[in-house]
Amino acid sequence: MRFLVDQPVSPMLAQWLRSVGHEAFHVRERGLSRAADEDIFAVAVAENAVVVTADLDFSRILVLSGRTGPGLILFRAGNLSDDQMLALLKIVLEQVEPERLPHSIVVADRTMLRIASLPIRPDV
Repeated sequence: MRFLVDQPVSPMLAQWLRSVGHEAFHVRERGLSRAADEDIFAVAVAENAVVVTADLDFSRILVLSGRTGPGLILFRAGNLSDDQMLALLKIVLEQVEPERLPHSIVVADRTMLRIASLPIRPDV
């Protein structure tokens, strides 16, 4: 699976993902540290990469796009250390089916995972 790790998340997560056999890069590794969220999202779409972030803007961009992917892992647990983020990422990868992850928004906090399949349709 491919992952794009966003700026608010440690590059250590991209390194760990690679160490367990995934394709992963941190935005810094691609010179995207100062890129707009929309531009980073476009890279994720083009490369079919699940976005790993703590930035709520990505969920907004994804929902408004109406797309079925890329998937999103969103950390919503306040200030987390690198080790705490890695622990949450491991939980996500253990508990979310690999075929579901690229088509879902997974919100991970200290006590639970919430998973929503894409696309998300607003209530009418």
